[in-house]
Amino acid sequence: MADPKIRVLVAKPGLDGHDRGAKVIARALRDAGMEVIYTGLRQTPEMIVTAALQEDVQVIGLSILSGAHNAIVPRVMDLLQQNKMDDVIVLVGGIIPDQDVDGLKKAGVAAIFQPGTAMDDIVQFIRANVKVPGAVKS
Repeated sequence: MADPKIRVLVAKPGLDGHDRGAKVIARALRDAGMEVIYTGLRQTPEMIVTAALQEDVQVIGLSILSGAHNAIVPRVMDLLQQNKMDDVIVLVGGIIPDQDVDGLKKAGVAAIFQPGTAMDDIVQFIRANVKVPGAVKS
């Protein structure tokens, strides 16, 4: 029997209308053997956390280009905590100014991937930091 796959929810929160990067990430993660759920554009924090709960994911990847990360990310983190989803790793990608990185990490974000990050770096980070229930370590 195959090991359970890492389940990743990729979401585009807020009013940002560009999803090419999110789709590229989703495909790279899928090609790396992960199960990927892409929620589409203009997701609210509530929609994202509800989908993550329903899909039983280990990772939420937020792709934010709109500059609204300081409002959206803390709300997502609060909702995860309210739903006792403390084991879900949150990653943020997109246009995140360097001065905002520490604040997002203090809010609970596991990693921030800015433009130019190699896909393999993201895949390796997820594999290194996600514990999949029932998976056998080789």
